[in-house]
Amino acid sequence: MKLAEAKVRLTIHDLWRHFGFEGEPSKSCRCPFHEDRSASFSVTPDGAVFHCFAGCGSGDAVDFFTLASGLPHAEACRAFIKLAGGSPVGSTQRAPRPKAADVGMAKAEQRKSWPPFEPTHEHEHAMGMLAKLRHVSLVGVKFMAARGLLFFAGWKDKPAFVVTDGERINAQARRMDGKKWEGIDAKAQTLPGSRAAWLIGARESLPFAFVLLCEGVDILAAHDFIVAHGRNEDTAAVTMLGASNSIPADALPLFAGKRVRIMAHADEAGRQAAQKWAAQLEAAGANVDIADFTGLLMADGSPVKDLNDCTRLRPEDHPQLEDLIPE
Repeated sequence: MKLAEAKVRLTIHDLWRHFGFEGEPSKSCRCPFHEDRSASFSVTPDGAVFHCFAGCGSGDAVDFFTLASGLPHAEACRAFIKLAGGSPVGSTQRAPRPKAADVGMAKAEQRKSWPPFEPTHEHEHAMGMLAKLRHVSLVGVKFMAARGLLFFAGWKDKPAFVVTDGERINAQARRMDGKKWEGIDAKAQTLPGSRAAWLIGARESLPFAFVLLCEGVDILAAHDFIVAHGRNEDTAAVTMLGASNSIPADALPLFAGKRVRIMAHADEAGRQAAQKWAAQLEAAGANVDIADFTGLLMADGSPVKDLNDCTRLRPEDHPQLEDLIPE
């Protein structure tokens, strides 16, 4: 089969489903290749062309497959043709929705590109750097590492810290210097093959009665506050790596009967996400509320936008954090 024929058989819509990306491809949607809060991705109605306005790239279905798979271009072309081989010919026909097992195999193949996650006990200096970068205590960083949710690695030739779960279902890398990743214009990159909607720390929270549900790397601040409040024995922190994601159905039972406080970002996307997650968790049998940072100010006078900002709270607002973790 020629590449041109394969392009007729497979569209970007088909590939989106094949890789298990969240949401639906459209004229204005969230980019699957970086942490996208502003719907910076676009796919033509026929699924032939895509473009990321944040810098991830643009092109046809083959280019999309190459970017999603992480394969070298020549190898990606061969894999694209092979994937298209089982579909009926016809420009109006789409490849059948892949089975869950097939999607799982594809993601497992992508995860082979992940760097080795190095034990944090060998990285005292790196943990100190991360504590300074995120304005949290070294004790908090060590606590999160001890719970198996934080590692260090090299990614794209840069030192990085990686937030991940114990089963390596999902992982997100950020540069240790706090800068954006080249090519995607974003500080966070979900590693290829990740199940991006899976909550980091979900299974690890099973032994605990209380849960702080965060967004992004605010999970570092959550662990810091758990230690500071002396709640190591009864409280877990989990995080959703993207406000656009919904909690997966197979994760919801893990929160049944728990007391969950949602620490969403104080912007429209964060507020909508918090309401969505609260509804899902309540339906699953959790006791849920949403933290409100309204009126809190950081030491420099700027308003608190998220849980991480609370680590730099002005002294007179510190008493308002005494009940940050529910009883």
